[in-house]
This record gives sequence, C-alpha cells and structure tokens, in this order.
Amino acid sequence: MDDLKVTDNNFEEEVLKSKVPVLVDFWGSWCIPSQMMMPILDRLNKEIGQIVKIRKLNVDQNPKMREIFKIMGCPTFILFKNVKEVERRVGAQSETMLKEMINSSHPFRFHPKSDDRLTSE
Repeated sequence: MDDLKVTDNNFEEEVLKSKVPVLVDFWGSWCIPSQMMMPILDRLNKEIGQIVKIRKLNVDQNPKMREIFKIMGCPTFILFKNVKEVERRVGAQSETMLKEMINSSHPFRFHPKSDDRLTSE
C-alpha cells in the first residue's frame, strides 16, 4: 500500500496536478473503518489504477492537508479532477459505492452490467 501513499510534500504533484482523476483516502492508523478499506482500495487500484489514481493520506502524519481539506472524520474519500474536489464521502464505503463515486468523474464511466470495469468513453 506504500505505492499509494501521498503526503503533505507531494500532494500537489500527485493529486492536484494529475492529468487523471484521483481518489484520495484520508485515513488514520487508529481508525478501524480506515483499516477495513485497505483491501478494497488495493483491489480498485489493481482494477482501475491506470485511468483513475487511488491515493492514501495518513491524516496524523500530514496535518497540513488534513487542515486544508477540513477532514473531520476518517475515512474521508475525496475525488479530485482538474485541481478541484468533485465529490466527498465520509465513512467506510463499499467497493460499489466507491465505483459509483468514481463514475461521477466524466469521461470515465463504470459499467456494472458489462463486466464490472471502468471504461473510457
């Protein structure tokens, strides 16, 4: 999961300047729901990581981003596209819920009936 790690120091480059949408999980090591999300995020990254970046930011180790984005609970998922926050969800999410969130980021669409994959339209 270290390859998904983002920090205060590289957030701008990894997330805000990204040419593709980025889903960031603001998490805490002490948070059981955050820990439960790790395998789901790993699966999503393997499945769609080439068209949507999946990143994780530890809120305790990165207080600057926690403050800037006003993170009040963990886990918090924020979808970024073109430097902007396009959607935010707080609390544990199912894999389907995260795919629906990602689906809101046009031009990428999740087609659950086709083969449960994201495709570019």
